[in-house]
Amino acid sequence: MTPLRSALIGLWFASACLSASAQLKIGQTTGVTGAVAATVKESMFGAQLYIDSVNAKGGVGGEKIEVITLDDKFDTQLALANAKDLIENKGVLALFMTRGTPHTEGIIPLLDQHGVPLLGPSTGAMVLHQPLKKHVFNVRATYQREAERAVAHLAATGVTRMAIIHVDDSFGADGLEGTQKGLAAAKLNAVVVAKFDRSKPDFSQIAPSIAKLSPQAVMIIGSGTAVVDAIKSLREAGSGAQLVTLSNNASGGFIKLLGDNARGVIVSQVLPQSPNYALVQEAAGLAKAKEVLDVSPAMLEGFVSAKVLVEALRRAGPKPTRDKLQSALESISRFDLGGLSLSFSATDHTGLDFADLSIITASGKFRR
Repeated sequence: MTPLRSALIGLWFASACLSASAQLKIGQTTGVTGAVAATVKESMFGAQLYIDSVNAKGGVGGEKIEVITLDDKFDTQLALANAKDLIENKGVLALFMTRGTPHTEGIIPLLDQHGVPLLGPSTGAMVLHQPLKKHVFNVRATYQREAERAVAHLAATGVTRMAIIHVDDSFGADGLEGTQKGLAAAKLNAVVVAKFDRSKPDFSQIAPSIAKLSPQAVMIIGSGTAVVDAIKSLREAGSGAQLVTLSNNASGGFIKLLGDNARGVIVSQVLPQSPNYALVQEAAGLAKAKEVLDVSPAMLEGFVSAKVLVEALRRAGPKPTRDKLQSALESISRFDLGGLSLSFSATDHTGLDFADLSIITASGKFRR
């Protein structure tokens, strides 16, 4: 992403995070600043692309949509405080695109207490899928699905020695489980499993110890700057392993942070990137109108989540309530997003199951 395009997204993002008067209020708590800020900026830009296009045509039923975004700095306690403020004080109809597995888990009791649906959390944690969480509606596939897909690909290319580095929280445990399932299916075992602290990631000991084992590939399960630091530390320690991470890092901002270490890193994806898909064409057209020519995977995830939100608001009818929106979400069946079909029901809040892989090219692009 060029500096100009990044600046344009930044200008939009700054204005989008300021609350203004609106009739359909949707709340979001996410890491506007902190470790995941680069990806958050892109995912919310993608969401706002679609919301702005709907609002420009009069909104939903004559009412415009406003997403009120509060910065939780990727801190779990601040995420809970923000969610409480949005639900109890700002009176939002729903929460939208929270970021982080433990962050989202922490607000579920609040959702249940007030009957507030959460749509499109930016996490693929299995715990949000099974058992069913009444008020959580997932759009993207699970991390375990991604991890299994990545390991299957590596095994098919001849990789037999794989190391795993994961953050020591519920997200890391979830990604670890998926990776180990993939290894088991390929009749392999990890050469080493190492974990790091989410609040104070330190790879000064982990990276050299893994490099000495000479794994052919390393799966890194973490977020944003922590994964960037892990990759840098591995390369500095002399590891030439194939490096792999999950879709929570699928943004142009992540590539920029990687710098010279970006080339060749595999990043799993939960949405197609091919322009053969109508949803990719639609997002690209709206982005181009704002002088942004590259639609990153993170932008597309936000775009798709916004499409589902708008569809639910339409189904909820005039003067929607939280209960009506909950029922509307559960009524969505075979909704065509533009080449992908999404369904919910009273017993299934999973949404999509699409998972694929991409590699970062020398030119700093995601390519299948």
